[in-house]
Amino acid sequence: MKYVVYVDDNFHYEDESERYKLGEFDSCDEAINACKKIVNEYFQKLERGKSSFDELWGGYMLYGEDPFISTTDPDCKFSAWEYAKKRCREFSKQQ
Repeated sequence: MKYVVYVDDNFHYEDESERYKLGEFDSCDEAINACKKIVNEYFQKLERGKSSFDELWGGYMLYGEDPFISTTDPDCKFSAWEYAKKRCREFSKQQ
């Protein structure tokens, strides 16, 4: 079974011409790790504790990338938006 990771651009939401294929992976875990790496690259540019959750989420939704996995494996699931929300909570300033 193959796990193909594609990446959409949130700035061009639903514009498939902006999509690119990141690669093919032999396991779900490898594909998920590749997806997480893409999301993490956005957050590596930010300083922790400088922005609110809403500011971080808004920035990600405008400028972040949205990787997803294409596979026939029904048990392989990853949501870049849910993972990005987790990262926003980790990076947001305390309220």
